[in-house]
Amino acid sequence: MNTGSDEPQKPAEAPEGAKAEAEEARGRRGLGSRAPAFVRSRRVLHLGWQVGIFLVGLLVVIAGVVMLALPGPGWLVIFGGMAIWATEFVWAQLVLRWTKRKVTEAAQQALDPEVRRRNIALTLIGLVIVAALVGVYVWRFGLVPPWGVGGR
Repeated sequence: MNTGSDEPQKPAEAPEGAKAEAEEARGRRGLGSRAPAFVRSRRVLHLGWQVGIFLVGLLVVIAGVVMLALPGPGWLVIFGGMAIWATEFVWAQLVLRWTKRKVTEAAQQALDPEVRRRNIALTLIGLVIVAALVGVYVWRFGLVPPWGVGGR
């Protein structure tokens, strides 16, 4: 068997330039339309496919925006709509990659012990301030709700 190596036990290795090209290709992989080949081969059909993908993605993103105000996983649905768009549009693929990279960076930063200590300290300070404001309100007005439902 020819492994491309003169040594019998050593497997062949790709030249350094080929490794760099493979990494670059891996970074670009997935950009562009994922429509079936028969759809991409016909311009009108492909345009209709893109319009359909855009409308479905738009509906999902709008539903996610509505869920930001109403109960539901708003951001998750918005990212789902972006993923639908990313199946067809390069701009959405790039935005999704950027978002994934930023979320990963934020998660790694949040796990940093120094940042965690700071966040815990800020949370405790905020809770003390809220407790003080509630205490002042109860001391000043008693346990009467501010919206006047008490039956007086």
